[in-house]
Amino acid sequence: MAPASVKDVASLAGVSLGTVSNVLNRPATVRPVIRARVEAAIEQLGFVRNESARQLRAGTSRLIAYMFPDASNPFFTDVARHAQERAREAQLVLVLCDSDADAATEDDYLDLLQQQRVRGVLITAMDYKNPRLRELSKRGIALVLVDRIEGENPFACSIGVDDVTGGWLAVTHLIEQGHERIAFVGTPGAYPQVKDRYRGALKALGDHGLPLEELVVIEASRLTADAGRTAGQRILGIPVEERPTAAFCANDLLALGLLQEMTLQGLRVPEDLAIVGYDDIDFAQAATVPLTSVRQPRDQLGERAVDLILAESSAAGEHHHEQVILRPELVVRTSSRSRSYAEGTTRGQ
Repeated sequence: MAPASVKDVASLAGVSLGTVSNVLNRPATVRPVIRARVEAAIEQLGFVRNESARQLRAGTSRLIAYMFPDASNPFFTDVARHAQERAREAQLVLVLCDSDADAATEDDYLDLLQQQRVRGVLITAMDYKNPRLRELSKRGIALVLVDRIEGENPFACSIGVDDVTGGWLAVTHLIEQGHERIAFVGTPGAYPQVKDRYRGALKALGDHGLPLEELVVIEASRLTADAGRTAGQRILGIPVEERPTAAFCANDLLALGLLQEMTLQGLRVPEDLAIVGYDDIDFAQAATVPLTSVRQPRDQLGERAVDLILAESSAAGEHHHEQVILRPELVVRTSSRSRSYAEGTTRGQ
């Protein structure tokens, strides 16, 4: 059975289509007795207005989307949760799209979102040079790059964390614990954020007068716990006299996988290998050996990203793209700390 239409409501109530429209959109303009008849017809027919069609006719939408590369990573789901809370406050609906770190999937979603005429798109992209991103603004769809810092002449608003500083904090902390040969677990060329964390790690070595080659890069195929366990096997494959005594991982999932592999192989953390992660997801503190991590303000990333979408989509005239840079902080726990550090200590630069 087809759902009831506005025409069905008008016919049952004995009024015009315009009167039904006024009851739905401007009820104060309709006489109480007429409004009561229309409302009774709506109740009797079980009529539900087609909000999407109304918004399309008006040229507006309450639908926004957040696309990210890995739904299994709590960092992204935490950002999404905070974005959803802010969207709900603004009476917007947030749709989540997991690209699974696949460029083709990302393109398919971007095409679908354009077809749906969403109000805005938040995205942690695989490739920020993707021309499809620039097409969104040409079609009147607001765009915010999340977990990304744009350079000069930005083509969109962005919000991200100073990952160079984050990498510097992590490796400086390890150097202060007496470590000189340090592993970087990740793939610097895969994601801009990871590249910046790697740059920060190198800067820390230089600032402390250590040779840059003391940073041993352990490639990780993905930023997952499985990849972290594989990285642990590679570290253990290095001769003991050349083996790093500490590791800075590009995210917490890698760090937790590495920690698990060390434990399985009978090594002690931090005595045999000190470990620092990145993101400070909830699992970091709950690990068997609580994980030192560089904390990203996930609440601000999600909430302020939605604020940027609202500002751009509501701008009456020319819009100035805003670049928001947030500061990370180091949270020191058992996996790396010496006796001089208290559990849960936080540090910033």
